[in-house]
Amino acid sequence: MNVTKLGAIDIGSNSVRCLISNVVYRDGYTYYRKVSMIRLPIRLGQEVFLNGTLSEETAARFAEGMHAYKHLMKVHGVQDFRAVATSAMREAANGAELVKKVRKSTGIDIQIIDGAEEARLVFNSKLYDIIQAPQEYFIYIDVGGGSTELSILHDQDVIASESFKIGGVRVMNGLDTEEEWLRMKKWTERNMRNFHNKAAIGAGGNINKLHKISLRSLNKPLRLSYIEDQFEMISTLDVEERVTQLGLNFDRADIIVHALPIYMKVMQWAGVGKIYVPKIGVSDGLIRDLYHKEYKEKVEGQQA
Repeated sequence: MNVTKLGAIDIGSNSVRCLISNVVYRDGYTYYRKVSMIRLPIRLGQEVFLNGTLSEETAARFAEGMHAYKHLMKVHGVQDFRAVATSAMREAANGAELVKKVRKSTGIDIQIIDGAEEARLVFNSKLYDIIQAPQEYFIYIDVGGGSTELSILHDQDVIASESFKIGGVRVMNGLDTEEEWLRMKKWTERNMRNFHNKAAIGAGGNINKLHKISLRSLNKPLRLSYIEDQFEMISTLDVEERVTQLGLNFDRADIIVHALPIYMKVMQWAGVGKIYVPKIGVSDGLIRDLYHKEYKEKVEGQQA
């Protein structure tokens, strides 16, 4: 048995996650076992989408978080890691400067990626093995804080993909536009109208939380009617009640009522009534991508 310990840092618009996993190769099969997942609610998008830049205070909090992750990975004995940032850092006027400062002070080299790379990382995870879905066509809906990534899947291939500036943090702050909503609606309808035997696959912290509340297994989808009912119920609660009654984190309790309608609208436009929630994300994809590119051949060659 060979164990490779790897790390991944996913710098999103609402939170910054650090995943540490053991990659275990044994008897011709590779297992990915989560060791630790830490989430920091720094909310880079809160400022970037309003002001176009990050304040010194938020930049300092972010840098502290990166120092903490550096020490966390050192304590865990992580052999290698990769760090990426998405829409908030892409749009921040001082994003590149902050990335440079973090690299100099911590040695963490942050790569700012686009929506296509986000999707590729997730699809490289064992998405279909997890959901075990019988449908032929899927619309993949990844709702982040600053953007929504949509992809059309057929036979495990991406046949169309697009990124839209509509996300939970952006909508919560009234920074979404009718033009962008209309663009997303037209794109979804155009790319899904001719398909039958179809469903959705959802990614993002808010749909993950809703699936957890449902107590369903990962291969059991949520119905659109269930999401609509839960959205109505959650909307009747204030933030404190969502925390105490539903067990939401404070930074999830306010944003969830702005994020869920994005999934609901896309599902309606796509003509799908079910959404699978595999609960994998960019950080999972980073671990797998790093292992396959840098370690798979060496590790498995030793046991051949």
